[in-house]
Amino acid sequence: MNDSLRFACTGCGKCCTGHHVPLTLDETRQWATSGGQVVVLIEGFVADGPGMPVEQREHVLRRSLTVPCGSAEARVSVTFAAFNPGRCRNLDDDDLCTIYESRPLVCRIYPVEINPHIPLRPENKDCPPEAWEQGPELIHGTLPVDPHLAALVEASRQADRDDITAKVALCQALGMTTSALKGRGFTAYLPEMGIFADALQQPPHPQQTDWTLHVPDAELGASLIELGLQTTAETPVYYAYIGF
Repeated sequence: MNDSLRFACTGCGKCCTGHHVPLTLDETRQWATSGGQVVVLIEGFVADGPGMPVEQREHVLRRSLTVPCGSAEARVSVTFAAFNPGRCRNLDDDDLCTIYESRPLVCRIYPVEINPHIPLRPENKDCPPEAWEQGPELIHGTLPVDPHLAALVEASRQADRDDITAKVALCQALGMTTSALKGRGFTAYLPEMGIFADALQQPPHPQQTDWTLHVPDAELGASLIELGLQTTAETPVYYAYIGF
């Protein structure tokens, strides 16, 4: 990537269409109580095993939680996201955000990446070319130039770490306990929002619930079973498997 990237939003609204926006736990409560649909995305891995890129180890471990899986243990990361298969419900007819002052943290950070291992690449964004030809310097090297923006990125990463125990507890309470393997895909759940919203208001009660890894690859599944992990390759009924 370039040593420096400039950026100025053109207000095209494309980043608010067709994207599931990751939410903090507090933002998830707000989204649910205002009538929005949440999608739950789960990925798991074995520490220092399959699905654990060495260079991502520290970041991934800090935003995941150990759970029982068969006779062994896995670690799972859970993302609650605003479900936006089309236009965001908060866009008006002029493609302007109607909750701009209270919009989610990830929306405030866009187009900067949250994951420290994913470089910002304009070609991977929906923004038109002119957005990258104007405005102040956004990125120098791999770091945001604006200290306020850098603080927002760190706040998002910290929320991932702070929220993971409560998110896993909620998933277990609602039976969402099958995970994809990191680097291979996600499992995606669309919970009934009345039940989900009620569960969000309850204090987390972590349980020793057994988890399962959804692994379509027979050879990989067999290697995980040898490690004592519980796997499945059956066609899912209550979730979708989104493979890479």
